[in-house]
Amino acid sequence: MQSVALERLRSAVDTACADQKTGIPGATVVVIGKNGEELFAHSAGKQGITSSSPMTLENIFWIASCTKMLTGVACMQLVEQGVLKLDDSDETERLCPELKAIKVLLPDGTLEDKKVGITLQMLLSHTAGFGYSFFNERLRDWAFPAGLDEFSGRFDDMKSPLLFQPGTGWEYGTGIDWAGVALERVTGLTLNAYLQKNVLQPLGIKNMSMIPRQEMREKLAHMHHRDKDGVLSPRDHLQRLPLVIDPNDESEVARVFNSGGAGMFAKPQEYAQVLAVLLNNGTCPRTNVQLLRKETVDEMFRNQIPSFPNYSRQGIPAAKPGLTNEISELYPVEGNPPQGWGLTFMLGNGGGTGRSP
Repeated sequence: MQSVALERLRSAVDTACADQKTGIPGATVVVIGKNGEELFAHSAGKQGITSSSPMTLENIFWIASCTKMLTGVACMQLVEQGVLKLDDSDETERLCPELKAIKVLLPDGTLEDKKVGITLQMLLSHTAGFGYSFFNERLRDWAFPAGLDEFSGRFDDMKSPLLFQPGTGWEYGTGIDWAGVALERVTGLTLNAYLQKNVLQPLGIKNMSMIPRQEMREKLAHMHHRDKDGVLSPRDHLQRLPLVIDPNDESEVARVFNSGGAGMFAKPQEYAQVLAVLLNNGTCPRTNVQLLRKETVDEMFRNQIPSFPNYSRQGIPAAKPGLTNEISELYPVEGNPPQGWGLTFMLGNGGGTGRSP
C-alpha cells in the first residue's frame, strides 16, 4: 500500500476513536495480503470508555460471528478427509439426532413437522432454517416468557425451531453452531480443541481461544451499548460464561458450549493470518502449512444460494433493541447486483470498485 493511503487509513481510525462517547471507544484495523504480508496494523482509542488503558495491537476482541469462518475451515478439513459430507442429511442427523425432531415455526406461531433432512451444506450456508432471536421477532416471541439467549454458553439455547423448511430460504442464524456440534461428535474433540490442534497451532497462533486465558482476559476490549441518540455506555459482556469460569479447571471448562457461530476471542493480527490462508488457496504463505486444498477453498467461495440473489435486501429487524439496531440491508452495493453466500461467509459483488471478497 502506498504511504499516502496508509496515512489516510491511520487518520480515519484515529478520527473514528477521537470522541469516546459518540464515536468508537477503541479500534484495531489490520490489512493483510495473500502473501501473508501485513500491509497495515493500527490501534486507536481506549480498551473501553471507562478504561484508562489505550487500545493496542495486543488487545483481545470477542470476534463474535467472525468465528463462523473458522468453523467452516474446520468442517471443510473433515469434508476433505471424508469424515463429513456436505450433502448427506442422514449423516448430519445421525450426528445431531436433535435435528430429526425439530419443528418449523410458522408465521402464525404454530409449529409444523420438518419435511426434509438438514445437510451440513445447509448449516454452513444459513439455509437450514435456523435464526437468531435478536434478529427475528417470530423466534423472539416463541421463546417467551423464559426467552432465548444464543450467547448464554448453553447448548440448550441452540434448540430453537426452524423458521422455514430446510433448503427453502435464507436466514442468518445458529446453523453454524450446529455444524460445530456435528464436528465435535464425529471427532470426539471440543470445537475449541479441534481448532487449536488443526487450524491455529499449525499457523503459530497463540492468542485465539473460546476459553480465554487470564492474560487474554486482562487485554479484552470492553463491550458497549449505543442509545438512540448515539451515546455509548458500558455494558456487561454478551459472551460472559467463558470469561468467568476457571480456565484451568476442566469441569468448569466443560460447562461452556463451544459456539461455532460466535464463540471465539482473538487478537486481530492473528485472525488475519487465517484470512491470508484462504486468500492463498488454503496454504499459509508464511509457513507453507496447508490447511485446505485449493479446490476446497474454491467451494467455500462458490455461491451456495444462487436462487436467493436478493436474500439480504429483505432487511433485518431489531427484535431485541438492546442487542442490535435495525439493518436495512447487508453491505449494499450500487446497482443492486446479485448477492451470494459461500460456506460460512457473504460473497460481495464489488460493483464499480471491483472490490469483492
